[in-house]
Amino acid sequence: MRNNLFSRREFLRSALVGGTATALLPQFFFHEAIRAQSEDPWTELMPRILQRIKAPTFPKKDFLITKFGAKPNGLVHATNAFKEAIDACNKSGGGRVIVPAGTFLTGPIHLKSNVNLVVSRGATIKFSQNPGDYLPAVFSRWEGVELFNYSPFIYARDQQNIAITGDGTLDGQSDAAHWWPWNGRAAYGWKEGAPNQRPDRNRLMEMAESNVPVEERVFGAGHYLRPQFVQPYRCQNVLIEGVTIVNSPMWELHPVLCTNVTIRNVKINSHGPNNDGCDPESCSDVLIEGCDFNTGDDCIAIKSGRNADGRRLNKPTQNIIIRRCRMRDGHGGITVGSEISGGVQNLFAEDCNLDSPNLDHALRVKNNAMRGGLLQDLHFRNIQVGQVAHAVITIDFNYEEGAKGTFVPVVRNYTVDKLTSTKSVHALDIQGLTGAPIYDLRLKNCTFENVAEPNVVRNVRNAILENVTINGKEINQIP
Repeated sequence: MRNNLFSRREFLRSALVGGTATALLPQFFFHEAIRAQSEDPWTELMPRILQRIKAPTFPKKDFLITKFGAKPNGLVHATNAFKEAIDACNKSGGGRVIVPAGTFLTGPIHLKSNVNLVVSRGATIKFSQNPGDYLPAVFSRWEGVELFNYSPFIYARDQQNIAITGDGTLDGQSDAAHWWPWNGRAAYGWKEGAPNQRPDRNRLMEMAESNVPVEERVFGAGHYLRPQFVQPYRCQNVLIEGVTIVNSPMWELHPVLCTNVTIRNVKINSHGPNNDGCDPESCSDVLIEGCDFNTGDDCIAIKSGRNADGRRLNKPTQNIIIRRCRMRDGHGGITVGSEISGGVQNLFAEDCNLDSPNLDHALRVKNNAMRGGLLQDLHFRNIQVGQVAHAVITIDFNYEEGAKGTFVPVVRNYTVDKLTSTKSVHALDIQGLTGAPIYDLRLKNCTFENVAEPNVVRNVRNAILENVTINGKEINQIP
């Protein structure tokens, strides 16, 4: 294959004989023109999604962790107290595990069904800085690939009706001496000759591409893949509300293969490497509202698996609603990708504010021909953007490997209505590939001010612009 992907005819032939995108053929190739919509997704589809998203409720029974031996001095490990309180709550039929005011030191916390972990106002849970405390390894997903690794700090697998609520703080205690140096960059404390994640990361990716069974992808002890902060895995009815999260090893909120997820009024302030704020991956029916993100990577990143592993599981993230959120520092504000091989559909984002000189992109899609994936029906409205460092809207198929792959990335039916921005280098940076254009882009009632440089637009088909101005000048089309 040529590095610029391939022609449309070559793509069709490749898909038919090699299975590259066979599942897309019935629906993809007949969308040269913008698809007729039988319904308004904002008034018809989004309300139906919201009706299905219900936060779990819990019996009125409380289990105070200090009654199980936890000490609020931040010095004595409370790992066993958390475990015993959660076990007792679960066995009794459910309720609230209460963390009172004070500082509690712990290793990983594993939630069970019908348990609401309540972090009270004035309470701080500090997580151990010793990697050995997060063993034995648990089944997890790391940058879109399944494996066994250090336990996430708060973890649940195959549970129902779980929550983390309250006005307290979850402190991962990650810094330039703990967890972050494993990233391998001097800016985060790594020193020449010290171990880092690169060999393990490369090995994991090679194992996934070679279809090595997940049970043989064992990392953890002696390896350097940082755990996520909060990871419910294959759970139903999840609520995360009110808490503040600081100093994460890497991704902060990472629900995987979950259904019915509510993330509300969470505050995240963590500037370490790969410190994404919220990464729903291969999830259905997700509501993220009223949250405040100040992160070292993407604020919100919608994901569905990386490359061969994403295609093996073949679970899209779908039916996501993001509203009334604030994005400050980060790589992207509301991002789709890059681990997106399983696809995404029905994303709605509205009434959000994105503003920081250290926020690279406001709305972003990042994908390439190694990931592939069908990304469709992505809708944004009432978006206020202050300053961003690069572009307000970025759709980029040149991310990392770019065209060097055989799996066609597809973006179609991407709509933005009522967006305003006050300062950026570009208004639009939208780059499809020669054999994989971006389809059905609609911008309506959008105003971009103080834009320093022209749009970057390549390989876009069927774009409609209505009442769109850049630096006061109305534009009716893009190349």
